[in-house]
Amino acid sequence: MEISSTITETQPQKYALPVDSEHKATEFRLFSVAPPHMRAFHLSWISFFACFVSTFAAPPLLPIIRDNLNLTATDIGNAGVASVSGAVFARIAMGTACDLFGPRLASASLILLTAPAVYFTSFASSPVSFLLVRFFTGFSLATFVSTQFWMSSMFSAPVVGTANGVAAGWGNLGGGATQLIMPLVFSVIRDIGAVKFTAWRIAFFIPALFQTLAAFAILIFGQDLPDGNYQRLQKSGTKQKDKFSRVFYHGITNYRGWILALTYGYCFGVELTVDNIIAEYFYDRFNLKLRTAGIIAASFGLANLFSRPAGGFISDMMARRFGMRGRLWALWIIQTLGGVFCIILGQVGSLSASITVMIIFSVFVQAACGLTFGVVPFVSRRSLGVISGMTGGGGNVGAVLTQLIFFKGSKYSKETGITLMGVMIVCCTLAIFLIYFPQWGGMFCGPSSEKIATEEDYYLSEWSSKEKEKGLHQASLKFADNSRSERGRGVHSAAMPSNGTPPTTV
Repeated sequence: MEISSTITETQPQKYALPVDSEHKATEFRLFSVAPPHMRAFHLSWISFFACFVSTFAAPPLLPIIRDNLNLTATDIGNAGVASVSGAVFARIAMGTACDLFGPRLASASLILLTAPAVYFTSFASSPVSFLLVRFFTGFSLATFVSTQFWMSSMFSAPVVGTANGVAAGWGNLGGGATQLIMPLVFSVIRDIGAVKFTAWRIAFFIPALFQTLAAFAILIFGQDLPDGNYQRLQKSGTKQKDKFSRVFYHGITNYRGWILALTYGYCFGVELTVDNIIAEYFYDRFNLKLRTAGIIAASFGLANLFSRPAGGFISDMMARRFGMRGRLWALWIIQTLGGVFCIILGQVGSLSASITVMIIFSVFVQAACGLTFGVVPFVSRRSLGVISGMTGGGGNVGAVLTQLIFFKGSKYSKETGITLMGVMIVCCTLAIFLIYFPQWGGMFCGPSSEKIATEEDYYLSEWSSKEKEKGLHQASLKFADNSRSERGRGVHSAAMPSNGTPPTTV
């Protein structure tokens, strides 16, 4: 699989892939492991996959765990909420950490810090201890932010949606794979001779070990940027160390980030919710065997193999023809359709129909996730990590709220909760109408006719005059030049930067 941009640059020989003026790859070669671009890609999705497996290792074994620990429906609901609530603030913190210290160190540190919680799941002895280990394990989902930040730092505008979509989609596969892995591991351990209440505990050592190994792989083989790691680049003076206050300020004051956080709460947030409830839903409603329910539930998460990457690919494809406006329209259409199929899922009553609709629903809601992070890299250059963290955190907030409102306790049946969740998706997705970029336009309006209507003006507005005098804005200037493709095929003019500096190329 190879996706090429239309940018023609002269690249240094040290890169295996062609690059732009920021040394970001202008091609995405899926089956390559060439450093630093494709190696970073594979390290990011594998580590995120490991964290997903750990976080959702418990749901497929809940019928066993709930009998062992005497968990009530409320206990299970609280633990499900806890598993995704911890990452809300962790994702925002992760975004800031990526901006300041780089994605390599940030992601590896978090993975190692949360791995002990996965090991300790084996020793849970009460509803409270079970809730706590799920809460702390869930912090590892913040590695999603470092994954998206890393891809946005390694791949150029015309292929960044695809890179983000595949990395996150293949990482999210862990949510489906764990539905298969954990029942299988449990069965093997039980068949060897362990009683079932011991077998599920031993099974948790497998995802814990996998997560630990992934962290060390990042530290040993990973690289923050095409030119090297943050620490080395800052020591050499190649990369200036930014101020936390300014990075954070420009992130939280960009309203586009808040809208994307809201809408992401009802695509990725819904995906997290379904990962927590779907196995138990099929097990209880259709009286299935544990392994059968796990296989059906796995099909929801496993759709990430192609659905989220397809969302990123569609985003890039629409941008090549229609620019940023095409990305926004595609996001709204796909996510709204996901909401419609979620409503239908809650209404159908047969097993075969439920499975069919669930798979269609999964494709649309996961593709919407990929489409979201086709837009995120262009919201801010200076505060990319903060915007990524806000958006990713919004996904967890959506999951927490959805589970608290519709799936905690017995207020709603699961089928009614699924229907109401679909209504929420449709309503919250309308907020995409409000996203507007002065240099590219929005869903219903074209670019601004005012003075601030170029890529350079938009991205350089995040830097003060004093910072520009020191040359701290140069990376944003290069990014502005490389993001002109977001104008779409119909616009070919290249505006001169507002300070008169010509675009820099390699």
